[in-house]
This record gives sequence, structure tokens and C-alpha cells, in this order.
Amino acid sequence: MCLIIGLGNPGIKYSNTRHNLGFMTLDVLATRHGWSFQNDRLYSIATGKLNNKKILLIKPKTYMNKSGLAVIHALQYYKLSLESSLTVCDDINIPFGTIRIRANGSHGGQNGLRSIIEQLQSREFPRMRLGIGDDFRDASNYVLSPFRTDEKKLLPDILECAADAIECFVGNGIELTMSRFNRSILTK
Repeated sequence: MCLIIGLGNPGIKYSNTRHNLGFMTLDVLATRHGWSFQNDRLYSIATGKLNNKKILLIKPKTYMNKSGLAVIHALQYYKLSLESSLTVCDDINIPFGTIRIRANGSHGGQNGLRSIIEQLQSREFPRMRLGIGDDFRDASNYVLSPFRTDEKKLLPDILECAADAIECFVGNGIELTMSRFNRSILTK
């Protein structure tokens, strides 16, 4: 079984903000396969099969800064290993339209990853960071703001590529996924 975690903030107020790229990516993947999310106490969850593997998609309802609470619950409840998970989030340190996948690493200032690392006491879990750029003066306002019009036009391609990367991860593992998808989506 594989656990895919999309980071973001629950509620309509945050639904189209930069910080919700993880949620948006999981929504694209779920729509692609006809899966629907059900509400649970700590997260929304969708289940399905990819490449003959059962897959769980979760969107924590604990808000970005406490994402680790939902993640540790899901890992323990479903008896999953960290290596069988992939966390998808936004990143202000990466140019808009760029995907960066790693098998492990630091939180890099991303509060959702920080929370997961703190709760799990480990940096050893796969993650996919989706670049949102660094065109801001105040990072917290920037990540909670909606995409600009020019960015909105490019967003569907970015999200589809991120969903493709998740499918590759589930079917082929982290190494092949990194070699295929660590790039800018905007320069083909």
C-alpha cells in the first residue's frame, strides 16, 4: 500500500492559494481515476488502485503547520512505512513551474514538512516540492495568496505533470521518478 500526502489548508478561503498545491495535485489525480474524497477526523481520504497497488490519498485537515499530526496518524493507523509514502507540497525556494523530488531531506522552511519531520522524528521520507517562486516581500502572505492570472494559465499543466509523477512513484519508485520529473514544466 502507498500513502500519498498532499499538503495544504482546509476550507474555501485557502482552496486556490499557492500553499494548497499539494491538495490541488491530489484532486487532479483523484479526478483522473474517478476516486472521491471522504472526510475523516484528521484528513480527507480517497482510496484506489494504481499499477496493482492500493493507494491512499490524504489531505490533512490540521492546517499546514500541524500536518504532521495527520500524517503520523495515517501511517500508524494503516501500518505503513515512511518509504511507502510521498508528500506533495509547495516551495518558495523553487522557481514557479519546477518540480523537485527527493528521497529525503530538510524541511527547507516549508512548515508542513517541518511539522511532519518533528512528528516522525525523521527526515527520511520521499517528498515532491512544487515551486511557487519567490516574488514576495512577506512569505506568509505570498503562500496564502491566489495565483496570478499568468500563473493560473500554466497551473493545469503543472498539476497534470505532478499527478504523472505520483503515478510514476507508485509504479516505479523514487529513483526513476526523480530522473524523469525533476525539471521545470515550463521549459519542455
